[in-house]
Amino acid sequence: MIEGKTIAITGAANGIGRAWAELFKADGAAVIACDKDNKKLQELEELDIATVSADVSNPRDVERFINLAIRRTGKIDALFNNAGMGFGYKLEDSPEDSFEHHVAVHLFGVVYGMKYAIPFMRKQGNGRIINTISRNAETDVPTTSAYAAAKAGIWAASRVAAKEVADTDILINMLIPGPTNTQIWGKEMNHLQEPKATYPTAKMLALLDEGGPSAKVFWDEKEYPMFGQENEIIKGK
Repeated sequence: MIEGKTIAITGAANGIGRAWAELFKADGAAVIACDKDNKKLQELEELDIATVSADVSNPRDVERFINLAIRRTGKIDALFNNAGMGFGYKLEDSPEDSFEHHVAVHLFGVVYGMKYAIPFMRKQGNGRIINTISRNAETDVPTTSAYAAAKAGIWAASRVAAKEVADTDILINMLIPGPTNTQIWGKEMNHLQEPKATYPTAKMLALLDEGGPSAKVFWDEKEYPMFGQENEIIKGK
């Protein structure tokens, strides 16, 4: 079912994004990848994956990435807004502008991806957008303030965007990879799952049928109740 689909992935040079790019390609998709790691992007080019060097905190770079997918294949079936990095500072000790930059990469990168992809998806009549999120959005782990804030922002922005496209066959969901051995930790974490373990959930969300779930969070192919189903804040309101 993936064969012939166009799959666009940000943060695709390493880790989870890299695993998705390779596995979607192996399943027959046309994959468009972006990242700032030009050396690793070249390795993807050798796999016949179209790439573009892009900083997702820059809206023009994200627009160029989306336009590349359209130029290459005429469509985007699924967009994975996945680019990210670790934080690792107590707020009081964080370098100047580091919080802002972290939020720009994670949250604004997702917002720009949705902003530029949705018009094309409306024209083609369908599309799937999957935004990488984290349970850190719910927690108060020290040194993760920017990461947690950005992921909580992604949850909110994704839900609103999903409501805004509810009149179309565009489904916007979020994916929690879970603890995964990637460079976001700054060191090898061999006791954690490998990036490819997250692919079944990514593939499932890329292939959702019309009328499928939207504005939801998924982890290990199951819906995850982020913030305890919004803590049922709609009760009586």
